[in-house]
Amino acid sequence: MRIGVDLGGTKIEVLALDNSGDTLLRRRVSTPQDNYQATLACIQEIISSTEAELSCQASIGICTPGSISPATGVLRNSNSTCLNNQPLKQDLEQILNREIHIANDANCFTLSEATDGAAKDAEVVFGVIIGTGCGAGIVINKKIVDGSNAIAGEWGHNPLPYTTDNELATKHCWCGKYGCIETFLSGTGFAKTYHSLTNINKTSEQIIADVCAGDTIATELLSNYQLNMAKSLSYIINILDPHVIVLGGGMSNIDSLYSTVPNLWQQYVFSDTVNTRLVAPSHGDSSGVRGAAWLWD
Repeated sequence: MRIGVDLGGTKIEVLALDNSGDTLLRRRVSTPQDNYQATLACIQEIISSTEAELSCQASIGICTPGSISPATGVLRNSNSTCLNNQPLKQDLEQILNREIHIANDANCFTLSEATDGAAKDAEVVFGVIIGTGCGAGIVINKKIVDGSNAIAGEWGHNPLPYTTDNELATKHCWCGKYGCIETFLSGTGFAKTYHSLTNINKTSEQIIADVCAGDTIATELLSNYQLNMAKSLSYIINILDPHVIVLGGGMSNIDSLYSTVPNLWQQYVFSDTVNTRLVAPSHGDSSGVRGAAWLWD
């Protein structure tokens, strides 16, 4: 048996799988807010209760916001700030009394879809989570590629390609730089762009509903969003040349992306043909926790 735990900002989810990938148990609890020790205790409790209920000790994989620094061994870049600069892996191994595996949420999402999801037959997979932020991961032959700095796939914090300096300068990212892909393609960035055009606050879901209703501004914004995604993903195809790109997160629910973006990226890819497939996830928001469970393969 294998257990995956998805450590999110608002919920902690546990999933127990058998070796065939069938679900044995799934449970969610609320994440303790701004309290590192309480978060550790919550993870310990949810794993202990799962193993007790299934009468079996399992391998443990943890899906986290942020990633473990190879230099210091502590967690970094997490939007759950109480986790930053904490030895999360070491502390969990101590309280659980066993070795665990940890990977960030984008890597776990990609691993899940490459293992038994939308890209299960692909050798090279690039997975993107376009939600509040814009994370990504790389999986080759069903193994996560971490890179020497443990930042492989950090595509969202590169500048949007094929655009003007003026356009880049207007997009300030939380990382401190301007013009990051995340500021254009995340759901948050999409909503901020709409606000800059209309001075109206709407969620990305509400804006897409306006597109369906024929709103001119929303329709033009979506068209520009699709072009920006095509530009951004063309860089990935030129460098990594993946067989499949899987989209996740809230913005991945826009059906038109999967037909429109591949038609647009051809003009930016350095090839006479583009065989890379752009697909929706098979496991939706369960991919993170499933990927955590698969970390031991």
